[in-house]
Amino acid sequence: MNCVRHILLAAALCQPIVAAQPAAGATSDTGRALMKAVVAHEYGAPDVLKLEEVPRPEPKEDEALVRVIASSVNPADPLTLTGKFAQEWGTHLPLVPGYDIAGIVEKTGAKVTQLKAGDAVYGYPTFGGGWAEYVTVKEWEVARKPRSLGFVEAAAVPMGALTAWQALVSTAHLQAGQTLLVHGGSGGVGSFAVQIGKARGARVIATASTANQDVLKQLGVDTPIDYSTTKFEEVAKDVDVVLDPVGKDTLARSYAVVKKGGVVMSLVARPDRAECEKHGIHCAGIAVHPEAKDLAEIAQLIDAGKIKPIVSQVLPLSEAIAAQKQAATHHTRGKIVLRIAEDPK
Repeated sequence: MNCVRHILLAAALCQPIVAAQPAAGATSDTGRALMKAVVAHEYGAPDVLKLEEVPRPEPKEDEALVRVIASSVNPADPLTLTGKFAQEWGTHLPLVPGYDIAGIVEKTGAKVTQLKAGDAVYGYPTFGGGWAEYVTVKEWEVARKPRSLGFVEAAAVPMGALTAWQALVSTAHLQAGQTLLVHGGSGGVGSFAVQIGKARGARVIATASTANQDVLKQLGVDTPIDYSTTKFEEVAKDVDVVLDPVGKDTLARSYAVVKKGGVVMSLVARPDRAECEKHGIHCAGIAVHPEAKDLAEIAQLIDAGKIKPIVSQVLPLSEAIAAQKQAATHHTRGKIVLRIAEDPK
């Protein structure tokens, strides 16, 4: 995928998916063990999702089988479900969503050298599959789970943190003493961007709604802005780096606040090249990809107490439809996590 697919739910949204429980030791017609998974057999709205019994995947020689303990929901998951970017993102039907996982390695293929059965891991399966009891992953898609986090919290990290890390560290090369402006600082990507910026010694300005100003303060934002009452350009001046997960007018108004030679990055749109040239700044559209090395560095910062995920809700797998509908609003604090199994003792 080359795009980010990256609170209380209204009662009307909270309709659980109902599925029959598989009999103990049940197998498919082909003799493979069955598992529960949330599946879409057609593209469309979240209502196309069904909780079903499907054959458990078997790892190829370069894959590991992970027993999923938790998987989170991303704001762009609905885009995958609509099929709008199916060819570009490589999705196909039937589709099992879930691009953030935390779980335990069950077994490994013959060519896997960095993982072993029993390892607690977290990561980002490129083509999803996390909304299930088991998923197969490549070695470069996962890393050791942060020791200081439980599986539910760890599942809220991978895609959002990777997006922020690859934008700020790999693309913008954010340095200590620079000024970073993060739009949507309380969201799934923005909350990680704020913390990564602080960890790298930057001065951080961030926007959020009135209801989420407390989140910005908890994250250590130097200059919080309530976008519903204040125009960010009245406060943010001579910014070195802008991270924009909003697009449209927010992106259009961001070019003028960046100093010459600075960087504007958008997660949802292509920056206007003419505007970038006019202001003498660098611009980039950000694509996130799985990377075990980045996940390992993020885990170190988490265990050092410099990054902490925000989990707004924990729902059972049967409420995946409600979680997906909430994600589509783009007004969720941090992440919603689906708990699929209890933490191992």
